[in-house]
Amino acid sequence: MRQAAWALGLLVSAWAVLADTEKHDDMAPAAAGAWGASWEPSQRPAGPADPSLPWFQKLVDDAPAGSVLKPPPGRYSGPVLMQKVLTIEGAGVTIDGGGKGTVFVADVSGATLRGLTFTGSGDSHSTDDACLNLRGNGNTLQENVFEDCLFGIDLKQANRNAVVGNRIRSKRVPLGLRGDAIRLWYSKDNRVEGNVVTDSRDVVVWYSDGNIIKGNTGTGSRYSLHFMFAQHNVVVDNRYDNNSVGIYVMYTQGVEIRNNVISRSAGPTGMGIGFKEASSSVVSGNTLIYCAVGISSDLSPDEPDTTIEISDNRIAYNGVGLSIVGNKTGTVIMRNVFEGNIDQVSQSGGGSAMHNTWKGNYWDDYQGFDRNRDDVGDTPYELYAYTDRIWMEMPVARFFKNAPLMEAIDFLERLAPFSTPDLLVKDEQPLFVRPHGGHP
Repeated sequence: MRQAAWALGLLVSAWAVLADTEKHDDMAPAAAGAWGASWEPSQRPAGPADPSLPWFQKLVDDAPAGSVLKPPPGRYSGPVLMQKVLTIEGAGVTIDGGGKGTVFVADVSGATLRGLTFTGSGDSHSTDDACLNLRGNGNTLQENVFEDCLFGIDLKQANRNAVVGNRIRSKRVPLGLRGDAIRLWYSKDNRVEGNVVTDSRDVVVWYSDGNIIKGNTGTGSRYSLHFMFAQHNVVVDNRYDNNSVGIYVMYTQGVEIRNNVISRSAGPTGMGIGFKEASSSVVSGNTLIYCAVGISSDLSPDEPDTTIEISDNRIAYNGVGLSIVGNKTGTVIMRNVFEGNIDQVSQSGGGSAMHNTWKGNYWDDYQGFDRNRDDVGDTPYELYAYTDRIWMEMPVARFFKNAPLMEAIDFLERLAPFSTPDLLVKDEQPLFVRPHGGHP
């Protein structure tokens, strides 16, 4: 699947270059409002979306390059194209796109947009209608409000920008019809910090390396954070609540996920943190609570001789604490707290999870003693799969999981096994006393 996605990406890129070449050869202007694709030149808007409002474009045009623009508070009309370095201090200023196209395009490097409210983008996914389309490096977007936006902040081939302290909400449409609150597309070394995302679709980091995602809050969305083909990003101190998925990492290496709180990722596909054919990543110090699945690892790590480290996390009160799909080796699970989960670990795709490393975790269902009082259990923690294997191997059977009949069969199977159960997990040094430090 990854090879197919890579081939599709090459095909799309080749088509883009061909389209760009043909457009320049013909000297034909791009379609009005088609500011979606990164290879399209930014276009100067022909006029305001709402002629009854002052047009913000005129203020931008009149401001000298390098100056500070402080517009009078009020409501202004978009769309706007900014191609000069400005600092815009916009306290009390709203720029309204009138429900058409993209509200504001910043095709510039080294500019600052602070304290503005952007609203009223169009609703077209084919042209990536956004409240702010950023194409440039070293810009600062700080303490702005984005509301009634299909896409909120759309970074395309934009590097070393600071997206800090903004509030973003999508259009009030069904989840699948919303756009992304923040999208990084081929954008590197950006800082996305302290933003609040509500009722959007996703925050995505695609083909984008070296970004820091820190201290953000996300709720009511699909993917709080979605990586794809994005290397060496850092995710720290974020709080994601009541989204379908917390953090999902696809075809990606070198991601650090530390000290985040992810809660109530529920529903049929709900999970706190998920890996899909990912490698060389660290998940440490996080709290994953009240999710359908706390952590999911699907065919990961993907690259040979790499590891995924899952350490010092609190994995609590989930349907499944840790779900493993496939028989990949290389996951190290150590010093985690597993408590209150309906199932601590599940293994799909046959076999067991014994080919991974389990060491020094706390299991609230451990049945052993600590006679020498060294806080380590005297005997290994062992987790077997009895009738549970039915729902692990047959997804349609999950509907009946924890049904009285299934629970009765499972009880009888444990009491007097009529088949050999599978040993899923063996932790040779289970913690006997639950650690409290670092776990909210």
